[in-house]
Amino acid sequence: MAVTNLKGTDGVDIIKGVFKLFYLENIGAAFGTFKGMQTVLIIFTTLLTIAIVYIWIILPEGKRYNLLRVLAVFIVAGAIGNLIDRITHSYVIDFLYFELIDFPIFNVADCYITCGEIVLFIALLFYYKEEDYNLIFPRKDKKIKKDK
Repeated sequence: MAVTNLKGTDGVDIIKGVFKLFYLENIGAAFGTFKGMQTVLIIFTTLLTIAIVYIWIILPEGKRYNLLRVLAVFIVAGAIGNLIDRITHSYVIDFLYFELIDFPIFNVADCYITCGEIVLFIALLFYYKEEDYNLIFPRKDKKIKKDK
């Protein structure tokens, strides 16, 4: 819809001077970083997606880990959305623009990734404890015995 309705236009004001829909072909990553590095971005996104899916699979059963499962789905869904654009177009189609603060133009997949990462960061800091991490990634601690 962004290509059909926005490409070649000056955009569509949703709230004049505040928020508009504006077509942009982003050849980089977040905020235009890594421009022209599509192959690297495709490989990185693929590897990161595989890692997140693996973690999702090995998460212990139980309600305590449901938040991690949902956040993994959000992040992977956003990553795959942008990955599809990168593979099919060699750029990501961005179209959401907060004109009031001149925020970089972004898309729905970016929202999924960003919101998922923010909630994940907060959950890892304040909700999950070290014993939760040990259930997900068991450590093989080697204890050194001291002679007395």
